[in-house]
Amino acid sequence: MDRFEAMAMFLAAVDRGSLSAAARALGVPVPTLSRKVADLEGRLGTTLLIRTTRKLSLTDAGIAYAAAARRILEQVEEAERSAAGEFQVPRGELVVTAPLLFGRLHVLPVVTDFLAQFPEINIRLVLGDSNVDLIEGQIDMAVRIGSLPDSGLIATRVGAMRVVTCASPALIGAQGLPATPADLARLPCVAAATPQAALLWRFRDPARGGTVEVPVRPRLVTTAEAAADAVVAGVGFARLLHYQVVRAVRAGGLCLVLEAYEREAPPVHLVHAAQGQMPLKMRRFLDFAAPRLRRVLGEIAGGP
Repeated sequence: MDRFEAMAMFLAAVDRGSLSAAARALGVPVPTLSRKVADLEGRLGTTLLIRTTRKLSLTDAGIAYAAAARRILEQVEEAERSAAGEFQVPRGELVVTAPLLFGRLHVLPVVTDFLAQFPEINIRLVLGDSNVDLIEGQIDMAVRIGSLPDSGLIATRVGAMRVVTCASPALIGAQGLPATPADLARLPCVAAATPQAALLWRFRDPARGGTVEVPVRPRLVTTAEAAADAVVAGVGFARLLHYQVVRAVRAGGLCLVLEAYEREAPPVHLVHAAQGQMPLKMRRFLDFAAPRLRRVLGEIAGGP
């Protein structure tokens, strides 16, 4: 029996909560994974997992073994990386993910410059607006806009990103300038499609503090990039991330409104999973990308 393979399958079952989920993640048949775990228990002479129709749970022996197996596999992985030169020479493949539009506009230029400087590193750049689980998705580094949940991820802050309200000069001329967020309830709006409902926009109350919630009925719900184009075309008012509209604002195609009611700008981080010794390729990318993204975000925040 390959003990390392059995340990990996056992830990996959523990981490994902079921044999079927672990088998899907590893790309092996469920009976194969179940047999490997059973063989491991037979070799150890003890039960590690209690299997029910609804979930898996660890025995006391299973808890201790899982911790030990995790340490052993991490040490083996580090030894293999070290033997391959990954800790001495920056080489190998990096998987980086970022929001779709921000990634195309601001992360891709950083990546292309990085590749030119480090010829032995390849990058797979995954762009999308949903937050992929770094461990399950085998992602090395991610750009995240917004507050981070409490997790085991290591975060390097590179700036912040305003959420702004904007409209075209023509629409403002026709509909009037909103004096307070409540005015948006009667004005045509455009919303960027998000996992959350696009029917309630939240602002800061500058006089009393706290949050002001405004129900809106968007005339158009679409991607952030298309929403920015629609706002320039005069379809409605929109709340978007500053980087999504800053070029149009500077060109005069859009005007920012209700700036006094903006909530605190969400942070922007580079995040990666916690691990023992960081591979040199990741350290080099973090050291290369962080100051460049800070500069980009500073330029965006510089106005208007």
